[in-house]
Amino acid sequence: MTGTIINVVAILLGSALGTFLGGKIPEKLKQTVVSGMGLFTFALGIQMFLKTGNALIVLGSLVIGALLGEWWKIEDLLSQLGGWLEQRFNHAGNGEQTAHQRERFIRGFLTASLVFVVGPVAILGAIQDGISGDYRLLAVKSVLDGFASLAFSSSLGIGVAFSALPILVYQGAISLLASQVQAITTPTMMNEMTATGGILLMGIAISGLLEIKKIRTGNFLPALIIAPLIVALLTLLGAPVSLP
Repeated sequence: MTGTIINVVAILLGSALGTFLGGKIPEKLKQTVVSGMGLFTFALGIQMFLKTGNALIVLGSLVIGALLGEWWKIEDLLSQLGGWLEQRFNHAGNGEQTAHQRERFIRGFLTASLVFVVGPVAILGAIQDGISGDYRLLAVKSVLDGFASLAFSSSLGIGVAFSALPILVYQGAISLLASQVQAITTPTMMNEMTATGGILLMGIAISGLLEIKKIRTGNFLPALIIAPLIVALLTLLGAPVSLP
């Protein structure tokens, strides 16, 4: 779990620095930086989606994932967690928070958590770290996440720092179960999972960063698991996985 710990520390340091500098950075500059992160995230999402060999698998994963996510109310649970953390750790001197401050904290927590969790590097890096102890891939991710958390927290506040919690649980769990994950995962399954993650990244960019349209992106997270399961089912049935 060395790589995951490095990742968590990078996010905490970046968030602390961004929060400290937040008041000293012009609002227009912060908005521009977050918009730039949004554009980059959207472009990265497109690049990831292009790895699919069958877009219908991605579509099916998103539909099933959305149904499960809405059923389990994942976005609401994440929002409630963010709200609890905000009440516990982000009180003002008079013990009261404005609705804007609360919304800003939760938005920072949700946006950063989803951006840092979604992506092939988080999965592949955690597997590599767990199996061989090679954390170079997660070290690269840590640098990117550190700069991203600085940019996010300068605009969205201290809520970004608490995104380190799901990173610790998510990547840490994958590292601990790496040998089992590798045993049941094929390159095709990883490609479709990556492509599905790309769609989620585009949703994060549109909703949380560029603020073009509100999308309950958190409720699509089960799609990351559904995608490789669809590939496994098609393979078991002898059906073609990739479109000609």
